[in-house]
Amino acid sequence: MTAPLRLRLDSAALVSNWRHLAKLSGAAACGAAIKANGYGLGSRDVARRLAEAGCRDFFVATWAEAAALADLGLSVSVLHGLRAEDPLDAPYARPVLSTAEQVRRWKPTGRPCDVMVDTGMNRLGVSAEEIGAGLLDGLVIETLLSHLVSADEDVPLNARQLAAFGALKGRTAAKRMSLANSAGIALGADYAFDLTRPGIALYGGWQRPGHDAIRQVATPEAQVLQRRTVRAGDSVGYNATWIAPADTEVAILNLGYADGYLRCFSGKGLASAEGITLPLIGRVSMDLTAIDVTALPGIGEGDWVAMSYALPETAALSGLSQYELLTGLGPRYERIWR
Repeated sequence: MTAPLRLRLDSAALVSNWRHLAKLSGAAACGAAIKANGYGLGSRDVARRLAEAGCRDFFVATWAEAAALADLGLSVSVLHGLRAEDPLDAPYARPVLSTAEQVRRWKPTGRPCDVMVDTGMNRLGVSAEEIGAGLLDGLVIETLLSHLVSADEDVPLNARQLAAFGALKGRTAAKRMSLANSAGIALGADYAFDLTRPGIALYGGWQRPGHDAIRQVATPEAQVLQRRTVRAGDSVGYNATWIAPADTEVAILNLGYADGYLRCFSGKGLASAEGITLPLIGRVSMDLTAIDVTALPGIGEGDWVAMSYALPETAALSGLSQYELLTGLGPRYERIWR
């Protein structure tokens, strides 16, 4: 069965974004964060395309996410580390260890791992003091990682984290060091170290100058369920938040907040078809949204419209982060790559 909702996903844009970030990374390798099911777009589809483009390092959040990629033969790191419930012998991924207990649990395996060190995020990671005390001695470490707090802003904390992380060079057995996320890549060559880990910018997110070449990857499209004429003075949708100023042609779309197209788009969102911009009217409900199609006499039941969803502009419009806009898109969309 086909779905009345689809995500049009642009393979060329995804690959172009990775290549742009790889170029900004200079001599450092450029990996890819594909956690949260590839930021909602499908981790397997994203990973295959980026691997074909030359990406060799992939990052997920959990072991379940890693297991879903096991048959692809990729180098996958699990950012959330190693719980007691997680496997010690899974051949398809390595943990990013972030606590002393995780280190003690992993060390007897003798297998490679990654390690997260906290340089100011105060979220996950061992401390520089623990490293100095020998916590990581005897570990086979592929990559030592840290994470920037405010790389999308020009704040002194960026330089402090850079200095703190740089001071660890040569103090562990790590083959590589990795600090920069999408925004960090655009902070400059000093932040690249040996490996960068872009996420949101791969998928069309723009955070800093230097991201100007990033292209939109995902466009939601919705099918028209009904076209109707709303007479002047009548309302559309819950609580009558929109009143027709004149007779208006309205299309009802199979789209709503259960799909991640949230109520904050009510009266603000835009759609398009045949090159014509179509304003959203009334309140977005769970499964239905209305748009004004007066300018398009030919559009009707069964036709499709594209929702305006460029991440930087849509984030500014909605007050949502670019991350929320992508990862919140639900399972009812058919994901179609081209």
